[in-house]
Amino acid sequence: MKPFRRAAGTGAEPGLATGIRIALTVLSTALGVVLGALAILSLRVAREVVTPARRKADTRIVDLDIAAQTITLARTPDTELPGRYGLFTTGTESYVKLGSVLSQDATTVKRKLLTQVGAQSRLSPDAAFSGWYYDHPEQLHLPYTAELIGSSVGPCPAWLFPAGDGDTWVIQVHGRGTTRAECLRAIPVFHALGITSLVVSYRNDGEAPRSRTGTYGLGSTEWRDVDAAIGYARRHGARRVILMGWSMGGAISLQVALGSAHRDLISGIVLESPVVDWRIVLDYQASQMHIPGTVAGLAMGALQSPWATPLTRTGGAIPFDSLDVVARAAELRHPILILHSDDDGFVPSDASHRLAEARPDLVELDSFDVARHTKLWNYDQERWSAAITSWLRRHELAPQG
Repeated sequence: MKPFRRAAGTGAEPGLATGIRIALTVLSTALGVVLGALAILSLRVAREVVTPARRKADTRIVDLDIAAQTITLARTPDTELPGRYGLFTTGTESYVKLGSVLSQDATTVKRKLLTQVGAQSRLSPDAAFSGWYYDHPEQLHLPYTAELIGSSVGPCPAWLFPAGDGDTWVIQVHGRGTTRAECLRAIPVFHALGITSLVVSYRNDGEAPRSRTGTYGLGSTEWRDVDAAIGYARRHGARRVILMGWSMGGAISLQVALGSAHRDLISGIVLESPVVDWRIVLDYQASQMHIPGTVAGLAMGALQSPWATPLTRTGGAIPFDSLDVVARAAELRHPILILHSDDDGFVPSDASHRLAEARPDLVELDSFDVARHTKLWNYDQERWSAAITSWLRRHELAPQG
């Protein structure tokens, strides 16, 4: 008898081939679903980065003692800070000023109210802790006027606080998701030195006109509105200009210093908790939000790719290389003072340290330890003010008088 031989291409082999094809189809479908989900999530993250932020509640009001004029908040790394702050609320009050910490435990912090709250006041529990302190220019008790700065997107509102002989101006640039009121804390320091202050707005910040896309350029577009403010200062008698930028306002100010047609008028730059390299900031924030590195990387890739602009709705690629001022440190020509806290919690101080190391001839870094993001004035007003005053005088930027 002849031994049984399996015919070629028959029996189990067709079944195996069919199984492999099915498995490959399932795997490719699953891979497509995963990649599609990653792409959708990455685009959502990218859009979040460039969409003008709205203030979000970050603490809760646990108790309001009208008789004692105290307020108890949920404890966070911000609400437990010593110093003077503000609190955005809803109810009968939209904003109240907070004084020193009176007591605290594992979950709450009791602070003194510096805004008188009446017996009929009612505040909703959700609130946002703020370093603003001053929320209207009248609270400084200094003369000022409301101005409009013409820019390519339209007239941008500004506040002008005249001081001294009008030769030296400081232009204050606020950060992401805030308005120019953020900068009011700095006005008295410059005013006391005889320096005129121009507190500006810029496209898409909720006060200045909206651009066509309505999105942030992370400094790559907004700097032109600040450059227009320098032109305004020049036309109104300024012979030298100091830029002061807060958080993303720091990124904007640095772009002005690198690209302005008025660079000859700029004499110095003061940066408070600045963004010096967006990649470091976005990587850090992604890790804090537990966003996978792959998603964060794809989001940044989309933001800097011209082909993705219809999807990210930016109207143009975000030039992260140009916004990396550590890499462009050799191009800097103006003295810079950086005030940054190493526990910032939002914009890491790493790039500030690297910029100081790259240009020790121009950059001076005064690093704090426990002041968080853009709250250095609130935490230690005396040290903050002295650092700016001393730096201005050493660089002969304060008018003599």
